[in-house]
Amino acid sequence: MKLEHIAKRFRIDKPEAFRLADHDPADCCGMSIDKTDAKGMLEDGIARLSELQQRLYAHDRWSVLIVLQAMDAAGKDGVIKHVMTGLNPQGVEVHPFKQPSAEELDHDFLWRAGKRLPERGRIGIFNRSHYEEVLVVRVHPELLANQKLPARLAGRDIWRRRFEDIRCFERHLAGSGMLVLKFFLNVSRKEQRQRFLDRIDQPDKRWKFSMSDVTERKLWPKYMAAYEDMIRATSRPEAPWYVVPADNKWFTRAVVAAAMVEALDRLKLDYPKVEGKALKDLHKAGKALKAEKR
Repeated sequence: MKLEHIAKRFRIDKPEAFRLADHDPADCCGMSIDKTDAKGMLEDGIARLSELQQRLYAHDRWSVLIVLQAMDAAGKDGVIKHVMTGLNPQGVEVHPFKQPSAEELDHDFLWRAGKRLPERGRIGIFNRSHYEEVLVVRVHPELLANQKLPARLAGRDIWRRRFEDIRCFERHLAGSGMLVLKFFLNVSRKEQRQRFLDRIDQPDKRWKFSMSDVTERKLWPKYMAAYEDMIRATSRPEAPWYVVPADNKWFTRAVVAAAMVEALDRLKLDYPKVEGKALKDLHKAGKALKAEKR
């Protein structure tokens, strides 16, 4: 099975029928693969991404926004490290979205995301994103108090309105020449537990663990309901969600790489053509260089 076909399988094209329970975090599309083959598969995807990134920069009409959302230990950092490793770092910016600052809380909830959007020809990666405002804040509604919203705007209707705002925001981005790809790394509760235990057992990983991780695990059903609602409400053709199985890291990374390759291929990115006077000047410069004494 080609990687591009695998990626399409996890794109949510019919959000109204989406149920998170229908998506197995351990799914590998029937593929059984060892680490050597997995590495080769990923390297192929990275090589193609590298070529497409060069075209993206030279074409200078499109930009790319990659959104990564997941529960803790699902592998967001690993995707950034392993999938983006072959890209030119001058053309990529990674933004981790942590607890909002005082300045960010004094603006609308999309403000901090809007500040970090990539320029034309560049790739932006959001490690968490504006979607925290309909995930963490929804599971912890007490956080709304920090946002200083007028009381009449902080009622039950707020999540529906935020979904509508996000759809409009992303539709605007797509209409302005930005390719928006969103990935939910779907890790199982069982696998998350094992990864937390690995962090505790391995000295070089202990720094990643926080007691808040255990606290948030207790809210797993609420988070899953919030993710399901979010994907239903905001997966649209101009900004689709991919629900990527995350229990097997090699497969997660391969799917993300394949989805990016498939989407960038569809942009038909070409190197600018040098024609007319510019081409004549180019040939003239070439003759002058060849005529130089060595």
